[in-house]
Amino acid sequence: MKLSAPAIQFEKVSRYFGEVKAVDAVDLEIRDGEFFSMLGPSGSGKTTCLRMIAGFDRPTSGRIILYGQDVSTLPPYERDVNTVFQDYALFPHMTVGENVAYGLMIRKVAKAEQMKRMEEMLDLVQLAGYAARKPSQLSGGQRQRVALARALINHPKVLLLDEPLGALDLKLRQQMQVELKAIQKRVGITFIFVTHDQEEALTMSDRIAVFRDGKIEQIGSPADVYERPATPFVAGFVGTSNLVSGDMAARITGDAQTFSVRPEKIHLAAPGQTVANDAYSADGVIRDVVYLGLFTRYLVELDGGGDLVVVEQNLKSTSMDVLKARGRAVRLLWNRDHISRVGG
Repeated sequence: MKLSAPAIQFEKVSRYFGEVKAVDAVDLEIRDGEFFSMLGPSGSGKTTCLRMIAGFDRPTSGRIILYGQDVSTLPPYERDVNTVFQDYALFPHMTVGENVAYGLMIRKVAKAEQMKRMEEMLDLVQLAGYAARKPSQLSGGQRQRVALARALINHPKVLLLDEPLGALDLKLRQQMQVELKAIQKRVGITFIFVTHDQEEALTMSDRIAVFRDGKIEQIGSPADVYERPATPFVAGFVGTSNLVSGDMAARITGDAQTFSVRPEKIHLAAPGQTVANDAYSADGVIRDVVYLGLFTRYLVELDGGGDLVVVEQNLKSTSMDVLKARGRAVRLLWNRDHISRVGG
């Protein structure tokens, strides 16, 4: 990671729309050269934050600082940032090459330099040889690459990506996640990615900010956010998690404080299985089984009330094997290090 001023700083930034607090006194620091994701459900404030960085919207209060410069009131064209949108926003009457070179043309860069940099960008996004085509002749994934090349050609300090993969089908979206991260590493600039898709955020990000109701619930690496959720909301929104509290938590751990444990961390064992000193256990009965090919999801009703979801890979089991488990008594075991105490 480069050692320099933060790419973006939010200092107590708020954005109100009438009585609605879309963003509520957010403090945030995004490092130079990192792939940073803003993750959250619709209406959580992530897109409003992105729009304020871009200059499409202004804070009601607070300051936004771009590489040491207060840009809170600057118009978009005076900020060294660029944006890639979900709908691509390509000019249909222009060729791919003309779309990519558009920013250079506006800046009146010499034609030869335009062509050279346009071809470099198309090569970067694996579209060499596509310059003469029209956007209508491309697939959704190819159009997204063109939009990315156009946004990068002027070498902005920060690239903003507003749910850019949302219109793609699942397989192509997964492919583009890998490609986008690889491109970011090659160009070395700060990417700020807005998404409601937890898999996208976990796959690509150096760090993630999880938004809820205009505030940030947690900031951390994908492993931090997934393995050590700070709040029940983060535990439930980022992946699937079992939240255990009150009497049930006290029976298992001796402490009534709420904890989370991920379904894949729990092991199904035979009733009466010895419990190691570094493990927790709970006894129950398998009430539901969902076979999902790669893995199976079990719903286990615990003795004394409550239930836990368990996920196990089907390394040897077939669908017929796992479906026979319904109604079977089991002991659930998991490592004590795999629980995370969460706040209220």
